[in-house]
Amino acid sequence: MRWSQDKTSEDIEDRRGASGRFPGGGKGIGIAVVVIVLIGAYFGVDVSGLFQGGGSTSASEAPVKEAQDSERRLVKFVSFVLDDAQATWNAKLQQMGKHYRKTKLVLYRRGTPTAGCGYGRAAVGPFYCPADSKVYLDFSFFLVLKQRLGAGGEFAQAYVLAHEIGHHVQNLLGTSDMVRAQKRGKSKAEKNRWSVKLELQADCYAGIWANATGQKGVVEKGDIDSAVRAAKAIGDDTLQNNAGQRVREESFTHGSSAQRVHWFQRGQKTGRVADCDTFN
Repeated sequence: MRWSQDKTSEDIEDRRGASGRFPGGGKGIGIAVVVIVLIGAYFGVDVSGLFQGGGSTSASEAPVKEAQDSERRLVKFVSFVLDDAQATWNAKLQQMGKHYRKTKLVLYRRGTPTAGCGYGRAAVGPFYCPADSKVYLDFSFFLVLKQRLGAGGEFAQAYVLAHEIGHHVQNLLGTSDMVRAQKRGKSKAEKNRWSVKLELQADCYAGIWANATGQKGVVEKGDIDSAVRAAKAIGDDTLQNNAGQRVREESFTHGSSAQRVHWFQRGQKTGRVADCDTFN
């Protein structure tokens, strides 16, 4: 993947220097717990259920000093992806006669408060909070993706971030509100089906960004394959199999590996928002 390290995005909120202590005084969790909860919970249930509390809390940003930052290259990388994806969606929404409002990417370690989604934990993986319109990322997830799920590579990481930015686009377009309304009063299985449709559309939106980067010459040989491996690795059926569980389609919240790959590739091949209608 050809990308520039020229600058750090203005839309990065770096909280990695914060303590990462949980409410009530508990200490942060390690990568082993991240793996267990990630596979057993994040890709098997709705993310919102993994947060404690729903109130608005605040946290002072505590960036890591650049000279002491062992993750400096990763920060530059996600900065590039964030800015490039937001430029893509700004252009796409303008073509649709709509306005794009930028999201912020919050970098943190172990845990951090959100404004409206409770206390975010690294164990849930990267997530988007519609209440504050921010994407949250702990870099430990990239280690999980590479070492435990077998989906390494920069473009795999970029796909994950582009997927979360896709949720921001859904929030701006009112899709997220529509899904929340459709879930009211429904059974657990029916709610899960709506969640799958939302997640698969975010995969398709990630593919739209991949299409745009390809036109700019950012994508190199093997990059798309890297993203496809990531999509396949985090399919609900694959994660349930890897956890030694029986595959239960009614419990899916993100979609099967085949579905996630299909919708990412669909967006990547056409680059059209209209081709990402997972609801019909």
